Amino acid sequence: MARKTPEINGSSLADIAFLLLIFFLVTTTMNVDTGLARMLPPMPEDNTDVEQDVRQRNILTVLVNKSDRLLVGGMPMEVDMLKEKAKEFIANPNDDPNLPEKQFTEVEYFGTVGISRGVISLQNDRGTSYRMYMLVQNELMAAYNELRNELARTKFGKDYDDLPESEQKAIQKIYPLRISEAEPKSIGGRN
Repeated sequence: MARKTPEINGSSLADIAFLLLIFFLVTTTMNVDTGLARMLPPMPEDNTDVEQDVRQRNILTVLVNKSDRLLVGGMPMEVDMLKEKAKEFIANPNDDPNLPEKQFTEVEYFGTVGISRGVISLQNDRGTSYRMYMLVQNELMAAYNELRNELARTKFGKDYDDLPESEQKAIQKIYPLRISEAEPKSIGGRN
C-alpha cells in the first residue's frame, strides 16, 4: 500500500496574503506628483464681460516649439537669457516706448506708482518637452521673484518672503503676476 502525501492546510493562506498586502500598503510611501503653484486671479466683482484693449507693446510673446527652441518677442533666445528679458519687460525701468505702458496707481507704503500693464504670453507646441516647459516657467517666475525681492530690500530692508502680508500685497500690486498660457498647439519646428 502506498502512503498518501500529507496535504498542507491552505485555508489560512489567503488570510496571511491579505494581511501582507495591507502591511505593504500602509508602510509604503507614494511619490506625490508636484505641480506649479498658481494663484488664479479673483473673479470680477460684477458679472459683465469686460473687453480689454491690449496693445502689442504690452505683450511679450514667449514661444517654445517642439524642438525645445525659444522665440521671445520674435527673436531666438536661450533659456538662461529669458529671466533678464522678462525682468526688463515687466519693470520697464526707463519707460521705453517699445516696452509696456504704465498705469499710475496709489499703492499703500509706496504712494503713486507706475504699474506695468505688460502680460507675458506663453505658448507651447504640443511636442514641447516637459523639462523645457518647466525651465521656461521657472525663469519667468524667477523674474517676478527677483523684482519683488529687489523692491522689498530697497523699501523695507528685508526679503519679500520675510515681509508681513500687507507689505507683500503692496509689492504684488506693483509687480502683479501676469502670465497668460495659451493651449498648446503645433507651432512648428523652426525658430
